[in-house]
Amino acid sequence: MSQSLSNNSKSPKIDFGAHPCFNEEARRSYARIHLPVAPKCNMQCNYCSRKFSCVNESRPGVTCAVLTPYQALEYLREYVKKLPNLSVVAIAGPGDPFANPEETLETLRLVKAEFPELLLCVATNGLNLLPYVGELSAIGVSHVTVTVNAADPEIGRNIYEWMHWDGSTHTALEAAAHLWKQQAESISRLSKLGVTVKINTIYIPGVNDQHIEEVAREVAALGADILNILPLYPVGETAFGKIEEPSHCQVKAARNVALRYLPQMRHCQRCRADAVGMLGEAQSQLQIDMLRTATNSAARKCTSRCSLTSVSDGPCDE
Repeated sequence: MSQSLSNNSKSPKIDFGAHPCFNEEARRSYARIHLPVAPKCNMQCNYCSRKFSCVNESRPGVTCAVLTPYQALEYLREYVKKLPNLSVVAIAGPGDPFANPEETLETLRLVKAEFPELLLCVATNGLNLLPYVGELSAIGVSHVTVTVNAADPEIGRNIYEWMHWDGSTHTALEAAAHLWKQQAESISRLSKLGVTVKINTIYIPGVNDQHIEEVAREVAALGADILNILPLYPVGETAFGKIEEPSHCQVKAARNVALRYLPQMRHCQRCRADAVGMLGEAQSQLQIDMLRTATNSAARKCTSRCSLTSVSDGPCDE
């Protein structure tokens, strides 16, 4: 078990050993693949833009293609042949898996039926997760990541532009309160069903930076297993595009405080929705070609050069 997990007395529900995102040691041995089958999203976060598809950029919501469930299965078959150390199959967008529940669940079922030995993982904002918690457990999803940026709707209302549920669009305090209620109930139910839960929290300077300890305390009480605090990735044309990215030292300090409540993930790579291979590996031309083959359509070329950024804890000189 990784050192980060041993810093807390809470026992994990399953073995973290082969999951590179939940175990820092596993990242050196095991690969993962994200299947981009969920294009729609049910909310607009003030830090997110999915308009860009740069092959050199590593951040959530970015993909070079969107696959159908059966295309995703065929794509996975090819990678199983190429990556003998592949241990995890995940769905993380490019939208939200449960704004696309049919595609998400069908993909998970297909993968589980053909590759029962692989771990199944889903990453979601949690807005529409609750109706599917039981089915995820029945299918055999072992790990779920929920992005929780606020446990206080007064703070959450500043992070989200709008949310969509029950056929209507909602904003402001009402939306933030509903989101947290859905997230809290989902985390609690997943935990009771024995599903391992990771929480992603985006550190947004001046917005939720003083609130992260409360998030850690609340999700720990609900049964979450590990917390991943990620620095804001400023993206142009978003409401938070001009907020400066927090420093290593700021994020490290927040993690040290949150460690009182939950083990901390310290090696996140802010993966794309079509990420594949070892954590930190750049998207390769082979992957682009395989996605192109899977979708039978030309992949768009990206002319910009974006750096891949790890958010691991590093030396702090401050």
